Amino acid sequence: MKMVGEILRRGSSEEVGVSNGSEQLHVLAVDDSLVDRKVIERLLKISSCKVTAVESGTRALQYLGLDGGKSPAGLNALKINLIMTDYSMPGMTGYELLKKIKGSSTFREVPVVIMSSENILARIDRCLEEGAEEFIVKPVKLSDVKRVMDFVVSGEGEEKGKRRVHKRRMEGGGVFSLPSQTLALPASLSHKSDEFSETSPSLTRFLSKRPRIPSRD
Repeated sequence: MKMVGEILRRGSSEEVGVSNGSEQLHVLAVDDSLVDRKVIERLLKISSCKVTAVESGTRALQYLGLDGGKSPAGLNALKINLIMTDYSMPGMTGYELLKKIKGSSTFREVPVVIMSSENILARIDRCLEEGAEEFIVKPVKLSDVKRVMDFVVSGEGEEKGKRRVHKRRMEGGGVFSLPSQTLALPASLSHKSDEFSETSPSLTRFLSKRPRIPSRD
């Protein structure tokens, strides 16, 4: 709760200034936990995003107009740049919501980020294979949001269907998590330190290419 309080108290002076030209990125945040919703909403606003937060997958589908009815948000829902959803929610999981979004003709190209407090490889793989752009293990940090925002901004001009999919796996399996300050980066890569954050797939690729040291046993 201390971490949550610190995040919610952060002021506008900490805004990282991510923007899409002169227009704010619009993010739909979905989480059944009020506390987690407030945290992710605050982090997104610190990152200069417009946020619409809902408490369930069903409400998200209603907002997007994918429930068979008319969207109460109208054209505003069509301007969604990113959807961030919790995985474990009653009624409809984040995975089921992801499938609905990727199966629609209107929102299939909108990046979807899955969040979860459980670091389960099978769950991560399933979401990535279904089209999720990123899988973030809670608690979500400002660096996670900034990385996702940077990707959305840089990826919007790319050809449809060629967005990057982040698979954070090492050769031995499992999700890799290591504080970035414990890794000494080569000088040639030092200017890309943001790409080597603690859960970055770039870090995984870098480590996987290092020569293995023979065991002395």
